[in-house]
Amino acid sequence: MSKIAFIYPGQGAQVCGMGQDFYEQTEIGKQVFDLATEILGFSVPELCFTKNDRLDITEYTQAAMVTTSIAMTKVLEEKGVKPDVAAGLSLGEYCALYAAGAMTEKDAIATVRQRGILMQEAVPVGQGAMAAILAMDASAIEEVISGIDGVQIANYNCPGQIVISGKKEAVETACEKLKEAGAKRAIMLNVSGPFHSRMLTGAGEKLGEVLEQVEIHPLSIPYVANVTAEYVTDAADVKPLLMKQVSSSVRWEQSVRAMLADGVDTFIEIGPGKTLAGFMKKIDRTVKVLNIEKLEDVDKVVEELRC
Repeated sequence: MSKIAFIYPGQGAQVCGMGQDFYEQTEIGKQVFDLATEILGFSVPELCFTKNDRLDITEYTQAAMVTTSIAMTKVLEEKGVKPDVAAGLSLGEYCALYAAGAMTEKDAIATVRQRGILMQEAVPVGQGAMAAILAMDASAIEEVISGIDGVQIANYNCPGQIVISGKKEAVETACEKLKEAGAKRAIMLNVSGPFHSRMLTGAGEKLGEVLEQVEIHPLSIPYVANVTAEYVTDAADVKPLLMKQVSSSVRWEQSVRAMLADGVDTFIEIGPGKTLAGFMKKIDRTVKVLNIEKLEDVDKVVEELRC
């Protein structure tokens, strides 16, 4: 028997147009989008399925991503596919919490909307920045940036791809020093804030106030937390970890390695894009990675798992 992990991408995937077939062709998918519209007070199908500038704004992107991924998850689960563990990159962690039974879809969607607003408001536009550092070991990056105040690693995505975040000037300085130290490339990212940096500590604290109103249910399966890259089985640990996650490094590579060590041999990426599948090729090429991006992918995954 395969040991299955559901994994969920974070912000940065192309959301526009994704999930429309789940909305139009499945009753359970339509219910999720309609619920999101009711919760958020604007048309989520219109947000997701038509070209618009709002999808470039964090508070809208996060809600769109989570709604879409949860709709896809419910359709897959209706076909009898259940995970043994779940994990998500950054905001994808909320989808993982839904898959693990810790959050209802209503609470996951409503909370990420508030999370997006808090993250957007935390730092004035232009003061923060993020950059992708390619083809350099994480330990070498850590060493170079340790002497630069105001910058830290935001994402340990996979070997050869690390993202740094923090004050704009500090990130720019770090990019120059990292290139001098041997990084193949240092690419400034087109983002609206310094996500997963200490500049968002206040946003994490405010998120804690939002989470006080959210009920965390006993977990039906474990999930892997971004902050620790460890399995979480106790519902009491969820809220403190989500608060820290906003301003802490996302340890995605380490999270995947924790699941591999636990015997996970099949990863199903659920949501727009195939970003996590790309990371997986650099972490461990030997494991099976499947994708749910279109409705037709659901039957392909079900068939693949039967083999």
